Amino acid sequence: MATTWSVKGEYMEACSCDFLCPCITSNMAAPATRDFCKVAMAFDVQSGDFGATSMDGVRFALFIESKAIMADGDLIAGVIVDSSATNEQTEAIGAIVSAAGRGPLAMLDPLIGDFKGIERQPIEFHKDGKTVSAKIEGILDQEVIGIDSAVVEGECLAIDNTLHPANKRLNLATATKNFIKAFGIEWNDNSQQANGHFAPFDWSGEAT
Repeated sequence: MATTWSVKGEYMEACSCDFLCPCITSNMAAPATRDFCKVAMAFDVQSGDFGATSMDGVRFALFIESKAIMADGDLIAGVIVDSSATNEQTEAIGAIVSAAGRGPLAMLDPLIGDFKGIERQPIEFHKDGKTVSAKIEGILDQEVIGIDSAVVEGECLAIDNTLHPANKRLNLATATKNFIKAFGIEWNDNSQQANGHFAPFDWSGEAT
């Protein structure tokens, strides 16, 4: 029997590419800034349900390392779920991030060649206007700051109609902190020139 689910909240990411990441502007077809792209996407679920399981307050992070051209596949990936999540909530995230969830993140499943599994760690997620950060002690420390729009007060520059599972419309940002060390994926860049994004997400699906 299929399980109907929906979740909404806030997301942020930073990657190893210089601003603006070529993956975003080429539908994953152009080479990354380097011979790889290392990215972490953090999600703060503010409300939702997976069948009878409430997903309110669940946080998780998806780590990915790709070759220069992300569309070529053979991605390395792994997921960390906040340690405060219940076993039922953790299992629900496992479905949501996979093809089984039949949601937006399922688009990545055919590209993943080595899924490292799901771990549990305390996750911090903070959003203050155009500054968004995520931290997992010793594993992830990222902060991005949105680029102000010159024509719409209080909003950031954004790119729309993207091939991205979080949201087709992403705020453009640069990373002031960008440390990743998880699932054999390691990156540390304090140049403040790296690419970042943040956006709300509102997903639904029917897991099998």
